[in-house]
Amino acid sequence: MKEYQEIEALLFIVGQEGIRLEELSTILNRSQTVVHTQLMELAKRYEEDDQSALCILEVGQQFILSTKQLLAPLLKEYARSPLSGRLSQAALETLAIIAYKQPITRVEIETIRGVKASGSLQKLVALQLVEEKGRVDGPGRAILYGTSAYFMNYFGLKDLTELPDLEVMSADLEEPIQDLFQPITQIEENE
Repeated sequence: MKEYQEIEALLFIVGQEGIRLEELSTILNRSQTVVHTQLMELAKRYEEDDQSALCILEVGQQFILSTKQLLAPLLKEYARSPLSGRLSQAALETLAIIAYKQPITRVEIETIRGVKASGSLQKLVALQLVEEKGRVDGPGRAILYGTSAYFMNYFGLKDLTELPDLEVMSADLEEPIQDLFQPITQIEENE
């Protein structure tokens, strides 16, 4: 049972980016064959459990913990509801980072913010403010995020050069603000 919990926990924590079989195998210190068999068994459990909302998707070479297709109308309704329309401070920070630093990976966003960003990213993607802009060439092929046409339309921008200038905004304040995009480690070193 512990083996399935470990796989489930890893799938949950990596979020919508998913994880490759090779990575799972290395982290769990099990052969790829064993891990693949356990993934398929866990996927079958989700599929057969009418009380579970979860499923495991294999997209390309990535395994992703997701919700069952039959719940799509409910999730779309949630995304359109006024209650979900308000963005949290974390989501706003994540959106600002993406807008100014795009294309950018989840890990780069988390490095800038100093906290996990997968929840905020999922909400921003669901609200169609952010979209996948490609993948990094390299290990893991991380997703690159950028703003969408809906983002531009929503904020009335013709192009990204119309975003407010961070240096000008900082100069207008009595106390200069920390550079929003300065990595946390640099901020700590400067203090």
